[in-house]
Order: sequence, then C-alpha cells, then structure tokens
Amino acid sequence: MKARHLVALCALFLAWGNALAEDWPEKEELRFGFIKLTDMAPLAIAYERGYFEDEGLFVTLEAQANWRVLLDGVISGELDGAHMLAGQPLGSTLGFGTRAHVVTAFTMDLNGNAITVSNQVWDAMKPHLAMEGDRPRHPIGAEALKPVIESYNDKGEAFRMGMVFPVSTHNYELRYWLAAAGIHPGYYAPQRGDTSGNIDADVLLSVTPPPQMPSTLEAGTIHGYCVGEPWNQQAVFRGIGVPVITDYDIRNNIAEKVFGVSNEWAERNPVTHMRVVKALIRAGMWLDAENNRNREEAARIISRPTYVGADYEVIANSMTGVFEFEKGDVREAPDFNVFFRHHATYPYYSDAIWYLTQMRRWGQIPEHKPDDWYLDMARKVFKPDVYQAAALALIEEGKATPADFPDFETENGFRDPEHTTFIDGKVFDARSPNAYIERFDVGLKKDSGSL
Repeated sequence: MKARHLVALCALFLAWGNALAEDWPEKEELRFGFIKLTDMAPLAIAYERGYFEDEGLFVTLEAQANWRVLLDGVISGELDGAHMLAGQPLGSTLGFGTRAHVVTAFTMDLNGNAITVSNQVWDAMKPHLAMEGDRPRHPIGAEALKPVIESYNDKGEAFRMGMVFPVSTHNYELRYWLAAAGIHPGYYAPQRGDTSGNIDADVLLSVTPPPQMPSTLEAGTIHGYCVGEPWNQQAVFRGIGVPVITDYDIRNNIAEKVFGVSNEWAERNPVTHMRVVKALIRAGMWLDAENNRNREEAARIISRPTYVGADYEVIANSMTGVFEFEKGDVREAPDFNVFFRHHATYPYYSDAIWYLTQMRRWGQIPEHKPDDWYLDMARKVFKPDVYQAAALALIEEGKATPADFPDFETENGFRDPEHTTFIDGKVFDARSPNAYIERFDVGLKKDSGSL
C-alpha cells in the first residue's frame, strides 16, 4: 500500500476518535429498508455474498411499501438505513415534507430509469416521430408528446403522468424532459402550503409507488410515468405501454439512489457506518466486474419475491445491458444500470448540487439562494470522508486497488462539467449553480416573483 494512502487512512481513523481505534462495529444487528426496484441490488448482493458478515454485521433486508414509509422508518430509528432516492436526504434535511437531518456516504447506482406512455398515447405520438427505417430515431424528445397533450387539453381533459416521490430523480427527470420541449410541468409553493407541484402545469404529475405504475397505467388513471426498473420493461412484457426514453438520454451519470442513514445514527455508529459502506462498495464492484459478467446471476437473485419479485426475464432485460422500447425494439444500453464504473459509488457534492438546482427550479426551494449555500448543503448531506475511509480500508485489506477509486489526494467532490450530458445540450457546472438555473427557459429564476 502506498504511504500516502496509509497516512490518509490513519488520519481519518484518528479523526473519528476512540470508537474507530477499536475498529469494531458499535451495532452489529441492522435492519435496512428498500423499495422493489432493480437498483436495490447492492444491498441484496452484499447480503447474499456475505460482504456484510465479513464486516461483522448481521443484516436484515426489508421491503417497504413506498418511499415515505421508508424515509419515516429511517428517521424514527425503526430502520438503521435504507436504499433511498438521491433527493431524499437532501429534501428531508431542507425540510421539504418531513424535516430531519439525513446523510449519505454511498451512491448505489447511476441511471436506471425510463419514461413510459400508454399504448394509446404512443399511437398518437407516432406521427410526430422522426424515423430511421422502420424504427423511431432515439432519443425521443417530448416535442412528440406536446401535440398529444394539447389534444387532451383541447377536449378539457387533463394529461396525467406518474412519478414516484416529489424529491425523486424521476420527478426531476420527467420535468426536465417535458420542459426541454416547452411543456410546463408545474411549480411547487411550499411557502403557502401547496406541495402538489401543479401550479401553471400543462401536465399534472402525481405520486405512484413504483410497483403500482403498470397497473395504474393500465387502469387509465395516468397516461404515462417515469420509474425505475423493472416497471418500464414490465409494461412492455404485459403489452400495456411503451418506454419512449431512458434517463441516460435525459441526463446521465448523476447519482440515482443512495444509501441513507440519519445523521444521529451516523454520529453514534461511525465504525458500523464505515463497515456498511465497505460491504456496499464490494457489492458495486462485483455487479460491474468484467464488463457486467455477473449481471445474469444478480438478476436471478433480485428476481426473488423477497427482493424485487418480478420475472427474471423482465429484470434481465435492463440489467444485462439491453433495453426494449416498443415490443421487439431491443437496443443496446450498456450503461442503463451502473453500479461501480465511472466512480459511481462515490458521493459527489456536484451530484447533490444538481438535485438542489432542480428543487429550486420547480419551487421546492422557494427563495433564491447564493452559490455557496448549495455547496454548504451538499456538504451537510453527502459524506465522502466516510466513503474514503471505507475505500482505503479495502485497499489495505487487498480487496480493492487505488485505481478503483478517485484520487483521494486531489478529489474535491466535483465531477467534470463534461461528465454528464443533457437532452437540451446545457452544461452543468456545480460551481456556478445559479448561472445554470438562469439558463432554463422554463423554471424559476433569481428574480421570479412569488408564486
């Protein structure tokens, strides 16, 4: 091990005091929550392959009914930690909805979502699509959906779409896609008690738990949705809807899910927390090893009823590097799910700041904030020091190499602005969040009046 890594590891351990010096978990029996989505896989793999036990941790994994129940369980202490939407620790710490200080030291994955519409809506979109031979040209922008929405509105009918939670990646991706085509997805106004997100909306967005998305679409309650897998591919297999775009083509390689714990729990259990992150890093490495060689096995594991509970064939469709759009239109999607490469597991401040810009854009943060506020909030919630301690410990144990991780001597928590591409071509520089927000035609600005 290089001397600089040993010095860094020792410094981090000393900073955490006597508990770390003893190097034994403060709490050995743990309960973790998850939602039935394929990106809960790092938890399942860390459990099934014994990575938690290697760290002296005895973990129980429990599926939760929805994201609110899951968050409440972490805040109350009923759960020690959970698979969370990347926006949940930020939203709760800000006080949007439930107020509680929640932190994350581990990003579970990048990408993994898509937008699906009903067969009826897809048929109405087809005349507005650019074609390549007999297949639509991808990515499909919301410009093709705009005349369909207008036709509903002309008949006095609301066009409705589902997403999984107000501070979910899915909400922001769906809004981003719509707004890039000039379709207004609506504002929030929490300062006056309006948390519907439908002020001035051309499309009404509402919350639906992920596993219920296909049946809600089939019932006609919503006309489309944005959700993680396997619930887009499930619509294809059931013949009830068509995915039109994946989030990789809306905005790619920003944190999707994270492992969240309460700040109080993290401060009370620093060694346990670090050991949990060690086990999850190993799971992420295994999931992406050798060009996704283990993905078929992973898909079989998480298809069990105790995890995702969907057919293996449905889960494997996205987990193994392909994605099916219209029935039979199967396309390569090697980075649809990313669990380790691109430094996927590192909790970048810039990822947190992107979510905060979208919260401000749509009114969940009701007032203008200076640039330094965004970084301060990111530092309050995202904890790369815990991740670094876990990574250096794995290097010391020979279970990872320095090349597996960012260079901790130079890492500052900001991805290169060119790392992520967006469907509207805008460049996101996390060092200048307000300048980024000001570039959008649709959304709140510094000088926007009160809603």
